[in-house]
Amino acid sequence: MKHLLGRAVATGLLMMIAISSFSQKTWNMNGIIAHRGAWKKQNLPENSIASLKEAVKLGCYGAEFDVWMTADNVIVVNHDPDFYGMSIEKSTYKQLLEKTHPNGEKIPTLEAYLKAGIKQKGTRLILEIKSSKVNLERSLDLTTRAVAAVKKYKATKWVDYIAFSYDVCKKILELQPGAVVTYLNGDVAPSKLKADGLSGADYHYSVYQKNDGWLEEMRKLNLSTNAWTVNAAEDMQWLLAHHIDYITTNEPELLIEERKKSPALQGWKLVWSDEFNYRGLPADDRWTYDEGGNGWGNNELQFYTKADSANTMVNKGILTITARRERRENRDYTSARLLSKGKFDWKYGRVEVRAMLPGGKGLWPAIWMLPTEWKYGGWPKSGEIDIMEHVGYEPDTVYGSVHTEKFNHVIHTQVTKGIKVADPYKSYHIYAAEWFEDRIDFFVDGEKYLSFPKKGNDSTSWPFDQKFHLLLNVAVGGNWGGAKGLDPNVYPAQLKVDYVRVFQK
Repeated sequence: MKHLLGRAVATGLLMMIAISSFSQKTWNMNGIIAHRGAWKKQNLPENSIASLKEAVKLGCYGAEFDVWMTADNVIVVNHDPDFYGMSIEKSTYKQLLEKTHPNGEKIPTLEAYLKAGIKQKGTRLILEIKSSKVNLERSLDLTTRAVAAVKKYKATKWVDYIAFSYDVCKKILELQPGAVVTYLNGDVAPSKLKADGLSGADYHYSVYQKNDGWLEEMRKLNLSTNAWTVNAAEDMQWLLAHHIDYITTNEPELLIEERKKSPALQGWKLVWSDEFNYRGLPADDRWTYDEGGNGWGNNELQFYTKADSANTMVNKGILTITARRERRENRDYTSARLLSKGKFDWKYGRVEVRAMLPGGKGLWPAIWMLPTEWKYGGWPKSGEIDIMEHVGYEPDTVYGSVHTEKFNHVIHTQVTKGIKVADPYKSYHIYAAEWFEDRIDFFVDGEKYLSFPKKGNDSTSWPFDQKFHLLLNVAVGGNWGGAKGLDPNVYPAQLKVDYVRVFQK
């Protein structure tokens, strides 16, 4: 008896250890959810077992799949209400088997999908219960049967639930208390999600952009955040920069690469930004203007206007700074120079600007930084950081530069370097600088091409221990921009800015 009892106890302990080990399993915590499985790159059928296996192979955090109920109450996996022309809700399962996916796979049942999914322990199964085209009662019946199936096949540790129907979400929680349930429709505020016991929101990414502050509110309420369906690199980077928890995508392979580039995943925290998701003049809580036509120390030819929509305008997610050939006071050109001075000034961090440059001889667009308090005196004693400068007579090159009392262009000692950029007038590129206590690094599209190290504590070479602010402008002519003349036919000329982001560690 002792021997048998000892064996039973040992077996029980092993089972407890196994259960505990699984319950503590760290899933592939990269936040990537393959939408309908990973199907696109390998040309696999959506919502197929094959696309599930590909998502597992890629190491995605989750594979999303959709379920419907046939006329004879079999739960099947498919995104659309029709399967190759056959209405799922009006067809029997046997009738649906007459059709096949291009890879020869039949329409999967929920049972088959769950059995395939629980053979691995890295990728979660994100089960979307589709809203019936018949009525709400049928949607709730599908919900009851789907949750029962998850329990029957012992898949509860693998499955999270999503739905567009709020009634379905609440029904899931009634049937399986403690289940991970997130809502898809985007019309419920974070506070109500929390009050109703949901785990979080799974909203279209535009909902987060339109409802400024929801992401932060959800974090404070300990709600998870997911965005669907995100297929463009710039949208992925916006969400990553804003610390989204999960991203649902048809392009998991692209998201894997974009995650490698994300500052937010390299220890940087977003502290200030303008995504330009509004219309009109630049936001006055973020920007101010330099105004006038005094040459700006470089014999520039433009008059900088203040809050003039002819020269600065935000529309469709883009800030446009326009240089025009028009008379204003003593100048033949107008343009604009935006500053974050007094709105956001910072010391140390990463600043990145995604922009498309204006092209044409005589133009001199710039993304740069100046000190706010001029701690060591006037220019160049207190320093200048040029994240991106471009002169129109070099159409494929941009420059990064640093100016100090010891290193500046007036005495021909400035530290500068150019880098070739493909189609800067037709394509957006990310211009960035990382400013540390001991160096400043310059990047274009993630490629570091210049580093300026601190050399001693002398302010003549390193005045970069004080707060700076950001400037965006398009100059016309000037000592550098106009060195090889002006083309009068390039106006209006536009600097287009997709976003500005500042990170700190």
